[in-house]
Amino acid sequence: MIDDQDVLTEETPDGESKDTPERPKWNNKVQYLLTCIGFTVGLGSVWRFPYLCQVYGGGAFLIPYLISLVVEGLPLLHMELAIGQRLRMGSIGVWSSMSPYLGGVGVASMLVSLLVGLFYNTIIAWVLWYFFHCFQSPLPWSQCPVNANHTGYVSECELSTPVNYFWYRRTLNITPNIEDSGSLQWWLVLCLATAWCLVYICFIRGIETIGKAIYVTATFPYLVLTIFLVRALTLPGALDGLVYLFSPDWETMKNPKVWLDAATQIFFSLSLAFGGLIAFSSYNPQKNNCERDALIIGCVNIFTSVYAAIPIFAILGFKANADYNDCRNENILTLTNAFSIGDENITLQNYGEWLSHLNASDPTEVASLNLKTCNLQTYLEQSASGTGLAFIVFTEAVIEMPGSQLWAALFFIMLFCLGLSSMFGMLEGILTPLLDLHLVPAWVPKEMLTGLICLFSFTAALIFTLGSGNYWLEIFNSYVGSLPLLIIAFFEMTAVTYVYGIKRFSDDIEWMTGRRPNLYWQITWRLLSPLMLLMVFLAYIVIEAETTPTYNAWNPDFVDFPLHDVQPYPGWVYAITVLLSTIPIIPIPLVASYTLLVFLKKRIMDRHNINPYAK
Repeated sequence: MIDDQDVLTEETPDGESKDTPERPKWNNKVQYLLTCIGFTVGLGSVWRFPYLCQVYGGGAFLIPYLISLVVEGLPLLHMELAIGQRLRMGSIGVWSSMSPYLGGVGVASMLVSLLVGLFYNTIIAWVLWYFFHCFQSPLPWSQCPVNANHTGYVSECELSTPVNYFWYRRTLNITPNIEDSGSLQWWLVLCLATAWCLVYICFIRGIETIGKAIYVTATFPYLVLTIFLVRALTLPGALDGLVYLFSPDWETMKNPKVWLDAATQIFFSLSLAFGGLIAFSSYNPQKNNCERDALIIGCVNIFTSVYAAIPIFAILGFKANADYNDCRNENILTLTNAFSIGDENITLQNYGEWLSHLNASDPTEVASLNLKTCNLQTYLEQSASGTGLAFIVFTEAVIEMPGSQLWAALFFIMLFCLGLSSMFGMLEGILTPLLDLHLVPAWVPKEMLTGLICLFSFTAALIFTLGSGNYWLEIFNSYVGSLPLLIIAFFEMTAVTYVYGIKRFSDDIEWMTGRRPNLYWQITWRLLSPLMLLMVFLAYIVIEAETTPTYNAWNPDFVDFPLHDVQPYPGWVYAITVLLSTIPIIPIPLVASYTLLVFLKKRIMDRHNINPYAK
């Protein structure tokens, strides 16, 4: 057992005790757990996890995913909750307390939270836009608009689909490439302003208002997922989607990219290295079982990912069956007209038999018809991630569901709650370090500081409301939320294990929980977690170095439209992607170098000022 006056509780860098009674605290344990769960269970659990399962052989992806959770996710989650609870400070204060040379790790976490929050709240703005349109009948993405001459439908919509047209043209008004910025889309600006106002209202008094809002934002998605689960299981073709989800393709396990994506997904799924979890746990009493909290949050997170995948795949199975039947119906119509067969003689049930018969009797004529290739497995394998799953695949599937307005509204309310809960953690990861280290004058009220952060973020996020905004959002998502987090997490793990010392850290946990960390925690902290983070980092660098960065442009003039026009990034855009990957982590060596220079300067000055008569 360690004494209360251990080095971690002596004083913070700003000279104040960490046990100051003025620090806010959670009203109860449930409020704290719901807030952490709401932060970790974000949009990625609903749209990226199902996508990875779909790409990597369904149930086979769960094996590397669970291994990553055990080896990488839970140990880092436990560590962040423990240091935040023990030190009762935000990310900057935590790492500065362990060593002045590590202060840059906290600054890096704060910058990542700021940059990720910019585009994350833009997604919430898109969700609001779709939600406002859910009450129209029919849904505005269910049919093509009439052209200006009222002689037909808009050609861009006819060539693609009504769902694609509503997303790319009516919502984003997207430009054909990233170099064409376009103008601000006023409807997206209004939705973005609304999103930031809602975040500010819920966050205005910190955990006091978060704690009240979280009861709704963290629990309502589970209610909606349950409703969707019941409804989705009754849809025709739902079983095909579930069979695809839980039928593992073991061959994919040999692909190293499966393991890389599993490691990164569990990492981002738990919202590690953002600083938000450290900030939330800092409002706990120091005598709290943080080990149990980490296990609860981690298990709830993976349960939610799987639980969300079931209705998503059931709906994808329903959509795949609908597309499969539409394909066969088109072929049936073509065959009926070409061979003068009576109506309703060829049906979906006997289509295969008729096609075999006609191929045997008149193969030349059948070949000349250029019939579509209809394969249910192909439709099931048509994957979409992120915005593609939410705003294209799901919105297309919901059109076919009875009461489509209700299901669309519920879906987008769920996405809004998931996004809002995650935004609480990101904003907390920015605000708490600033307040704890008194980097803001004392006369500035907390409400004003929160408002200034939201106002700055709204202004910076206006880039995502341009015609090229979706391209920039994909860049931020790919480069800000990947490499910097891996590096921050590696420094966190190695700092606690090898700089502060795992024995002293274990003493702290024993003091807080009443028992020392067991062998599992010791092995993962000392060896397995840092090693896995290093391997993921190196694999990421190798893959990025071997590939040329490209993006999918929506270009109506593209020869193969409506397929995406895959274009390489221009040189100046590629330079920005490099900056976005490096700027958040620059404070790590910068602060360490500055601290070393100050130390050396002081050392030299002390030597020059030595009293020559002193013995």
